[in-house]
Amino acid sequence: MVNTALPTLAPGSSRSRGAGVRRRTGTAYLFLAPFLILFTIFVIAPAVFGLWISLHLWNPLIPSQPFVGLRNYIQLFTPGSLTSGDFWQSMQNTGIFTIGSVPLLVIIPLVIAALLNNKIRGGSVFRAIFFAPYVLGVAVIGVIWKYLLDPQLGVLNHVLGALGLPSDIPWTVDVPWAWFTLIGVTVWWTLGFNTVIILAGLKGISPDLYDAASVDGAGTMRKFFSVTLPGLRPVMMFVTTVTILASANMFGQSYLITRGGPGHATRTAIQYIADEGLSQNQMGAASAMSYVLFAFLAVISIINFRLQRERN
Repeated sequence: MVNTALPTLAPGSSRSRGAGVRRRTGTAYLFLAPFLILFTIFVIAPAVFGLWISLHLWNPLIPSQPFVGLRNYIQLFTPGSLTSGDFWQSMQNTGIFTIGSVPLLVIIPLVIAALLNNKIRGGSVFRAIFFAPYVLGVAVIGVIWKYLLDPQLGVLNHVLGALGLPSDIPWTVDVPWAWFTLIGVTVWWTLGFNTVIILAGLKGISPDLYDAASVDGAGTMRKFFSVTLPGLRPVMMFVTTVTILASANMFGQSYLITRGGPGHATRTAIQYIADEGLSQNQMGAASAMSYVLFAFLAVISIINFRLQRERN
């Protein structure tokens, strides 16, 4: 009599291992599914639709949206076009803000984190003080500092006058003071976040490395450059990249404090894109600008990653 029963799989056989791997993979995708669905709906789909819009003369106030191909992109690189001059000025303003703010938002949190990493009295209180401004929304920050730095009625100029110092500083209505204001406010507002990230990285450096450096006769500065900084390279790469992207996408501070002025001297790329797309209803041109800005940020991020990798 022929035995027609299916052969059972041995626990250690390759087929049973393959079935286990597929089962674990399926479980992993099941748990990832909610995130993947939301990511597709709110990130991938809008990105693809935005690319489609950038290829059209897209205005919601007109019945048809004619296809224009790369015309919106070409106009950005054509001197004298309707969008080229203003867009590249806003890109230049974005570059000024990024170059001015990123070094401060990396160096100052690094120094503060290094100090807080030592066992000092009230360390938790100082951490809370530095991080506290970051929990405030940009609207709150903008309103507070616009009031404090108002050239005519601002508290800061009043205090400077009471101390016998110049009290007519145009903090928000003239350059370069407007840039000092935007950079200073942003550093004060967001340095707490970078400080916490760097401090967490410092906690991950083994104390044995510092003990070995002490045995070798290394001082405080030598330990910092030979132990601390090499141990923080992955963290610093993350902090630098995130800070560059955040600074390049600055919008709220300029919109609320300086209104992009004087003139358009502090109008950033995101602010100009929002005005072109939402106020002027030129969504095709605005979408093209967004993807050009994205390309610049992608290149900068890749360069930053490669530089950090070479150092490692």
